Amino acid sequence: MALVSIYTVGRLQHPYDHPSSRDFFEVGNKVFRQATRSGQLVEAFSSDGIPLPEEALQGDGFPIVTLTVWKNLQSLYRFTYSGQHRDALRDRSKWMEPYQEKHLSYVVWWTEKLKDVSWEEAFKRYSYFIQHGPTPFAFDFKHAFDERGDTCLIK
Repeated sequence: MALVSIYTVGRLQHPYDHPSSRDFFEVGNKVFRQATRSGQLVEAFSSDGIPLPEEALQGDGFPIVTLTVWKNLQSLYRFTYSGQHRDALRDRSKWMEPYQEKHLSYVVWWTEKLKDVSWEEAFKRYSYFIQHGPTPFAFDFKHAFDERGDTCLIK
């Protein structure tokens, strides 16, 4: 059974220890607990000590990245746009830097094995999406592909 991975990238408006950023991390911890309780989250990777790629370092603000693996695309989508995560997305302008140009804030891809998911793989998929747009190799929710590589609509 295939799993789905998602890499997210953004930039906090303030240093990591600023009260606004601490609020972001508090909300993020609540969101993570909800994800864990959902039974759909398979793995969350720590970003501590990873060397960030150039696209995560460009611009103002302080980079924040996540990498998680989910049981399926539908459960990831439902989680993203409901509950505490939906509320956090709605409030993201309180914490995150606005982007002057179009910014890709996440990329999704299918994987057969959890061991194949890594930060290096996430950076590769993100870069691929920026260069080539959505394909079965790397996509977003608006231009999604199922695990066979066929386009699909997520609701």
